[in-house]
Amino acid sequence: MQIDNNVLVNDLLRRIENCTNKVKQFESLSLEQLRFKAESQWSILECLEHLNLYGDFYLVEIEKQILASPYKAGSTKFKSGLIGNYFANLMEVKDGKIKKMKSPKDKNPSNTTLTTTTISRFLKQQERLVDLLNKCRAIDLTKTKTSISLTSFIKLRLGDTLRFYTYHIERHVLQAERVLNNVSVFEHEKVKAMNV
Repeated sequence: MQIDNNVLVNDLLRRIENCTNKVKQFESLSLEQLRFKAESQWSILECLEHLNLYGDFYLVEIEKQILASPYKAGSTKFKSGLIGNYFANLMEVKDGKIKKMKSPKDKNPSNTTLTTTTISRFLKQQERLVDLLNKCRAIDLTKTKTSISLTSFIKLRLGDTLRFYTYHIERHVLQAERVLNNVSVFEHEKVKAMNV
């Protein structure tokens, strides 16, 4: 994959804005709705906490590499790497479909007691990501490399890391929206049962 740096950054910013707007709508939900779980699914708060746990790593790593990069935006094109492009494509939601994957233990928020501060933390992380994406306009996204959360032995091109990370956010915000749909169905059925 080859793309103009600014086109890539603009696309990622649009995706993050869309996710942020969707999550802001969760702020009006009750704690019971935010913690609702159906079967083996995560709750809305668990979906967001999972993203917060990844943000704790990736936001620090991305900022560190932007600040340390000797590669200023010499090239206006980003060229994806083989492994980075694979990871990014694996994360991307296509036609509303999410490929199921097992979450690493340290990034699995199941059965933790979460509150609305999870949403606040997520929104703060998104503000920071927007700032970092804008700073990336001055950096060569192909030559600048970042570590990944799974291992320090693999380095991805910054553009691929940004794609992977943004697509990962989209995927779990969509998952949280689906949980909200289940909450609505459950509440509707509960009201119906009470009226019988």
